[in-house]
Amino acid sequence: MASVRRLHLFDLDGTLIHGSAAAVEISRQLGVGAEIAELEREFRSLGLTPDEFAVRARELWAELTIAQVAAAFEGAPWLLGIREVWADIRTRGDYCAVISLSPDFFVARLLEWGVHAAHGSRWPVLPFTEPVDRAGILNPAAKVKIANRLCAEFGVGLDDCVAYGDSMSDAEIFATVPRAVAVNADHHLSGLATHTYRGGDLREAYELVRLQ
Repeated sequence: MASVRRLHLFDLDGTLIHGSAAAVEISRQLGVGAEIAELEREFRSLGLTPDEFAVRARELWAELTIAQVAAAFEGAPWLLGIREVWADIRTRGDYCAVISLSPDFFVARLLEWGVHAAHGSRWPVLPFTEPVDRAGILNPAAKVKIANRLCAEFGVGLDDCVAYGDSMSDAEIFATVPRAVAVNADHHLSGLATHTYRGGDLREAYELVRLQ
């Protein structure tokens, strides 16, 4: 069993949400799934930046309501066992946080599930009356900066962190911490993860590092 407190850092899209993403689930509520799929393809393959993705997604989501966000959250294909993992982390005196490039109005809903902190890109308040502020949109490097802030807040070091992720947006944080679990991950995390998990239950992924 670990002798010091640890901080578990979770990605959202493709990691906690199995095979999908917040943007995809939100777009499904608005009937613009094909359009967001094209943006996702450009982000993954053509170098579309996170801030440009957000600006263009904001155009697609002009009529988005809080009720639609709630429906997207509730209907997303979440991994099983998320609440149980976070409850166990708390019981052990450790900490857990979600750091995601997705909109903060979606990510923050995970606080109700027992995570200590939930950080997402800063978006305008719903219903939208303002444009996206590009400066508030997170990128992969921001995950490391936020992790450092959380370490200071919780009194742990990066050497006491465990990261969970699935794609290129997690590569920088995987390269920074000593333990990292690739969850249903793509090739971008090859060689960076200390553990690999494929499946639909976060409890199984967590068990790989729980007692280390």
